[in-house]
Amino acid sequence: MSGPGEGKIKLGKADVYLHVKGKSGASVTHIDVELPELNKIIKDKESTYVGGKKGGIFLGLKKEMIERAEKLAHE
Repeated sequence: MSGPGEGKIKLGKADVYLHVKGKSGASVTHIDVELPELNKIIKDKESTYVGGKKGGIFLGLKKEMIERAEKLAHE
């Protein structure tokens, strides 16, 4: 985990849940990351990919998502 640094913009504090199959409507067990600010970058129903890294995960962004993220970074 690398923490704060140049070019890193904190989006907020996310709520992260392990959502277990069969509970609260989950059809498969998965992890929910709930942070409204993420929807400025990744729109509802869009898909992306996730990878593991030391101390956490990273979300890979598609071209359209990168454009929205960079626009947000310059606001």
